[in-house]
Amino acid sequence: MTSLTTVSQDDRDPPPIRSRIRMAAVAPFFSGIWLFFLLEPLGEGWRNRDELSGVLGMVTTVAFAVVYMSLWLRARSDRSRLVAQPPRPVALLYVGSLVVLGALMTVFVGGHGLASTPYIGVACVMVFPLGVATLSVLALVVVDVALFSLHDWGSPVGLVFGVLAASVAVMGLRMVMSRNIELLSAQQENASLAVENERTRFARDLHDILGHSLTVITVKAELAQRMLDVDPERTRAELADLERLSRDALADVRRAVEGYRELTLPGELARARGALAAAEIESRLPTAADEVPTDLRELFAWTVREGVTNVIRHSGATTCEVRLTPRSAEVRDDGAGCPAAGLSGSGLAGLRERAAASGATVVVRDLSPGYSLQVVRA
Repeated sequence: MTSLTTVSQDDRDPPPIRSRIRMAAVAPFFSGIWLFFLLEPLGEGWRNRDELSGVLGMVTTVAFAVVYMSLWLRARSDRSRLVAQPPRPVALLYVGSLVVLGALMTVFVGGHGLASTPYIGVACVMVFPLGVATLSVLALVVVDVALFSLHDWGSPVGLVFGVLAASVAVMGLRMVMSRNIELLSAQQENASLAVENERTRFARDLHDILGHSLTVITVKAELAQRMLDVDPERTRAELADLERLSRDALADVRRAVEGYRELTLPGELARARGALAAAEIESRLPTAADEVPTDLRELFAWTVREGVTNVIRHSGATTCEVRLTPRSAEVRDDGAGCPAAGLSGSGLAGLRERAAASGATVVVRDLSPGYSLQVVRA
């Protein structure tokens, strides 16, 4: 008998996502709790509901609450988008609307309408720079004290304390949120830089892999074309090499994409010998690399690959020599030297990065005639 299990949406959603959804749903409720203090002017308007001033007092109080809540919701949305404060026109619109509505509340319900001033102070702190917000809060305190003195509405101490306490509390909250926004922005910037560095590394590796392989393939294809009518057997051999090299290049690219590509120094020496022979350049290569330390073998393999590739592409040389010691690898030729493009290309830049990571340096010299590419670790 088969049993069917119904999976609810909450069960499918990961717990962190569900918690964020719940917080987004209840956040307006927690913000709206603080509108409790607007019940006083609303109640005063209700007591005078038989008069036009009472009705207008209730309407303006509700409108004030709506604008204030919309400002809170806007601020929450801005924080989710890592925006510290809204544009100046938007900030002025919100605060200006609250000031006008607060003034109308005071006109319609008297001193009870000054209950709006703590909310106006909080709004100033939320949307203005801290210096402007501080001056705005102090101005509200002065207005409250002046109105209480003019109309004999009692002591303004409680209201002044409310304005200052609410503003200071939100100011501290805003500073914490600003630090969080800066931290998140820095994390995003670091993530972007990491992605960019990885792209640069991958582009460098692809150049190093395909640059050499495609150069050899091109040289062998040109040789096969020249030998097609002269020496069919040699042509078939070159075409077989072309197929092998193409497969090797494809395998190298796959290993690079999968992230575990490794070069071996003996393998690069063997490749160099075949590539130089195809380019009809005499090669003088070491028969073994046993004296090279393990930690330098991969770096020296890259040196041989980059150096031989440059010799084939740029030098016009008749002879190429590779010299290996326990601390250095050198590729030299007797050609015309390497042009400026070869001295500053991405392949040489990549070799410099690898050498620096191993505590070595890249040295290029004009031998007149000839050119030398050497990687040395002191």
